[in-house]
Amino acid sequence: MTNLEVPGRVSISTQTFPREKRLAMWREIYGRNIGNFDIEPIGDTPFQADVTFHALPGVGIAIGSRSAAHYRITRELTQRSRDTIVLSILRSGVATTSQFGKEATCGVGEAVVLTSTDPSTSTLHGYGSFATFVFSRPTIEAIVPDLSSRLARRVGSDNAALRLLARYLDVITAEGELASAEIARSASSHILDLAALAIGARRDYAEIARQRGARAARLSAVKSDILAELDRPDLSVEVMAARHGISQRYVGKLFEADGTTFKAFVIAERVAKAYRMLIDQRYGHLSITRIAYDCGFGDISYFNRTFRRVHGATPSDIRESAIRRGDR
Repeated sequence: MTNLEVPGRVSISTQTFPREKRLAMWREIYGRNIGNFDIEPIGDTPFQADVTFHALPGVGIAIGSRSAAHYRITRELTQRSRDTIVLSILRSGVATTSQFGKEATCGVGEAVVLTSTDPSTSTLHGYGSFATFVFSRPTIEAIVPDLSSRLARRVGSDNAALRLLARYLDVITAEGELASAEIARSASSHILDLAALAIGARRDYAEIARQRGARAARLSAVKSDILAELDRPDLSVEVMAARHGISQRYVGKLFEADGTTFKAFVIAERVAKAYRMLIDQRYGHLSITRIAYDCGFGDISYFNRTFRRVHGATPSDIRESAIRRGDR
């Protein structure tokens, strides 16, 4: 994916092509018109591939999977390539990449850094999945001064910035946040920060990136986990800190920088979840007490007081109003 100019979010898959034309169409549409490489399948397994593209300000992203194959950028094809740097994270499978006479083999959670203006071969040895980021080379070179020495080298799964980048990508794509132009710009900045840290940003930029990109990624990851665990009455700073390998104090600072507190965020989300359940007919068979417990409130009196403070009405009032309006 070296010439990505796909606006917004676009997905393509070989499953939508006629079976007998899948490889030929993938080579033409994805290989020549988007990715700018030749594709050579490995083995006799029917060729399969799918990719979802996200175009952010200054960052191209491709998330997908494919069967075993060589993806080659030839000397001829480099003439059509834009001057970009590619950071590709392997999500499953085993991959080998070669460029400048160097070869890097990546396992799950590892990545490789390539340039699009020099020949390279990227090989998935079996069915696998990936997340690939594309940046302007001048942008990366400005913050990674020894970039040339880092090309075609493996970035290990023990790289903290790389792990944060992968997690951050999962959060923002799963929640559909990239649909907002404002959030897309912010996400682009955070992705650049994390990618630069993973590749090896210069010291002064690295400090800025840690304060900006790493903090945003941590906060997004913690919030995502909170939303998934709202029904746990024991949900706490201690639980989240242990899960993310950070101190309780740092968790508190993340929320303070966001203008709130851990406790306030949890309560607000629990009340919001309860409200959604109260007006949704799918939960009409549940008692208000059951809804309170399902949203993590262990005390029904506290739930009622908190809910009324937020919405100016009791849970029963909200449910009855929804029934009268025909929402339920």
